[in-house]
Amino acid sequence: MAEKTFSAGITCIVMNEQDNVVTLLRDVKENEQISFDMNGEKRTLVVKQDVGFGHKLALRSIEESETIYKYGESIGVAATTIQIGEHVHVHNLLGVRGRGDK
Repeated sequence: MAEKTFSAGITCIVMNEQDNVVTLLRDVKENEQISFDMNGEKRTLVVKQDVGFGHKLALRSIEESETIYKYGESIGVAATTIQIGEHVHVHNLLGVRGRGDK
């Protein structure tokens, strides 16, 4: 696996090309434009609401029932359509691990 390095002052990270969320490394504010690197390409998105450190934002539109990936692993499915830059958390993500019905 290739070693990842990060620059000081970065706002968020994407660890795997399959990820459809970014993970925040600091608190962000509504309408703030944040940058991240994905496959050597610098990308930006606009934050839809205030979100705290460690939480996730959609890096692209995620359709209802679509699998959500963080660090290359499934963390659940979208309970509703999630727009780019929107907070991804328990209000719009359904956990499926260990449920037995999914």
